[in-house]
Amino acid sequence: MAKLERELQGDFREILYKIQDGIQNGSVSATLEESSDFISGDARCSVRVFERYSYMGNNRVSLSVTLFQVGEGVIHLSAITSGGSQAVFFKLNTLGEEAFLDKLRDTLDNLYDCY
Repeated sequence: MAKLERELQGDFREILYKIQDGIQNGSVSATLEESSDFISGDARCSVRVFERYSYMGNNRVSLSVTLFQVGEGVIHLSAITSGGSQAVFFKLNTLGEEAFLDKLRDTLDNLYDCY
């Protein structure tokens, strides 16, 4: 597994849309598998689960992205990849997971080039 956590500033919905668009358009095989959105009081949370084929690992990897915000405060992002190994008892070849997470890093870097 690979993990990325960041604190973001900006419009929650716009950031969520740009992440979703960046991941799906950043890879030919990337798909949005499922999503979930919660609002409670002035807190909101969105979860997106993506999947793509990894040529490096010859398998599929997933990327879960969670955004959380209270009021108009900082937006917390947590992204975790999984599935990039073919070994039975320990992880080998996690390059596909890191490459998938790099797509999110690129998307976030481009997001702040716009502001």
